Amino acid sequence: MGSSMSSPPQLSNGLKAVYRRVGDNFLAVVTVPLVADALTVIARFGPDKVAGRLREVRPVHFFLAAFLSAAAVTVYLVLRPRAVYLVDYNCFRTAPNCRVPFATFLEHAKQMPVLNERSIRFMTRLLERSGLGEETCLPPAHHYIPTYKYCTIEAARGEVELVVFSAVDDLFAKTGVSPDAIDILVVNCSLFCPTPSFVDMIINKYKLRSDIRSVHLSGMGCSAGLISVGLARNLLQTCPRGAHALVVSTETITPNYYVGRERAMLLPNCLFRIGGAAALLSNSPAKARFRLKHVIRVLTGEQDNAYRCVFQEEDDNGNVGINLNKDLMTIAGNALKANITAIGPLVLPASEQLLFALSFIARKMLSGKFKLYIPDFRTAFEHFCIHAGGRAVIDELQRSLGLSDEQVEASRMALHRFGNTSSSSLWYELAYIEAKGRMRKGDRVWMIGFGSGFKCNSAAWECIEPARNAEGPWATSIHRYPVEIPDVLKH
Repeated sequence: MGSSMSSPPQLSNGLKAVYRRVGDNFLAVVTVPLVADALTVIARFGPDKVAGRLREVRPVHFFLAAFLSAAAVTVYLVLRPRAVYLVDYNCFRTAPNCRVPFATFLEHAKQMPVLNERSIRFMTRLLERSGLGEETCLPPAHHYIPTYKYCTIEAARGEVELVVFSAVDDLFAKTGVSPDAIDILVVNCSLFCPTPSFVDMIINKYKLRSDIRSVHLSGMGCSAGLISVGLARNLLQTCPRGAHALVVSTETITPNYYVGRERAMLLPNCLFRIGGAAALLSNSPAKARFRLKHVIRVLTGEQDNAYRCVFQEEDDNGNVGINLNKDLMTIAGNALKANITAIGPLVLPASEQLLFALSFIARKMLSGKFKLYIPDFRTAFEHFCIHAGGRAVIDELQRSLGLSDEQVEASRMALHRFGNTSSSSLWYELAYIEAKGRMRKGDRVWMIGFGSGFKCNSAAWECIEPARNAEGPWATSIHRYPVEIPDVLKH
């Protein structure tokens, strides 16, 4: 993933500071001399001569100048996309009785006749190196022995009701918004799409309006949460001011327990855990806590290896599971570079954009022999939420983007405390940053998600009002974090 990415050139701190000061204020550097030049010319002419020249201008010219300026401003305001805001969000808070320590997980695995000693040793090593802690949770069906016999559709619906309804209940209570005020409902769950759908379950539970616009996204992978945010934003921009969109992101674990021996398909059993989040968006800034600045989606599915790197299929014995390809990190790196290329011009200061543009041009002219400069995104964002898909994903993005341990702390701790909660992991990370009291008004947040297909999606947010307390999924454990992860797990 990092082979074609390079760190910023090693410049002295003083030289780098001067370059950034000049680059980021390029417009002022150019404009000030021009304005000074114009004032010098006016002073040379004298006020009488300037006034005489102005009297020669016809009134119609003044009118046209004012009219065209007003028309340009009006057209800009009309065509400018309407801003979208995050009113608030809420993550499902796991219960202690759903906790699955490593010993319990492995004991359950040993009761499966299909798994041999070699498979158990593999799963043990994987858990030890995964970055997961002892408090991650699985749905109720996975606490029975043998697990796969209890993974029924009824049990899967029970998990949906437990996770989704809990998250939405708490969100409505937190925001004070009535279910009747919801105009748009977007739900994403990749691997479980029952009939009636998730949106129908939510509509029935909360008696939402009959004219609500609703969508259930399935099969979109772990980055589907940001796809849902982007879809909700697009719909809100077509609605009257004051409209609300409810976005629900989760992954139903119950019916997706793999019962075979393929190592690449045993990985999801070890990494994925129960979780979900609900977010309330609006096209009105009233009571909003974040402003959505950008949503960038990159899909590399036209490439066969990218399309198949996260693939649901049957093994040789007909057992269904998710196959994670060994080239996953390389494919994720290529998707990340494409996403960086798209979002960079929107968020980076001019100095970083110039260095990236020059390296991009050099790389094209030299047929890829020149390393692409990866901009310093720490100049554009104060906080980073990297999908907690696994230790390797976080490690590689930290190295590639040049982030500090503190800047990836939220991702590591969310993985340790909750495991891979798929599309909702980014919200657990944002909740961690806020629970630690690190969010400030005006801070910028970059969410980065990866998913099957293969996708790399990202969203940029600006904080309007930080959380007033540490309530939420971290309420009972934030005082114990961050925990130290031994080097053997990080590397």
